Amino acid sequence: MYIILVYDINVKRVGRALKVCRRYLNWVQNSVFEGELSEAKLKALKLALKKVIHPEEDSVLIYRLREQRYIQKEVMGQEKNPTDSFL
Repeated sequence: MYIILVYDINVKRVGRALKVCRRYLNWVQNSVFEGELSEAKLKALKLALKKVIHPEEDSVLIYRLREQRYIQKEVMGQEKNPTDSFL
């Protein structure tokens, strides 16, 4: 499944959350990640983030899509980290 993850995390913990997310997903923009994950990898990502965040202060949104081909992404301005691959 294709995942888009967005977070708003206290500056004290944002570095650790960034490292966790980069292990599983592609960094797209500040606090935004996307990529293909299996159900098991998604579960591991969520468990790792639960160890970092404080639910009373922080927020993590995870959008699940069946496949990337169902997404039409439009970039206005500079794309910080393109995820398109050309072979």
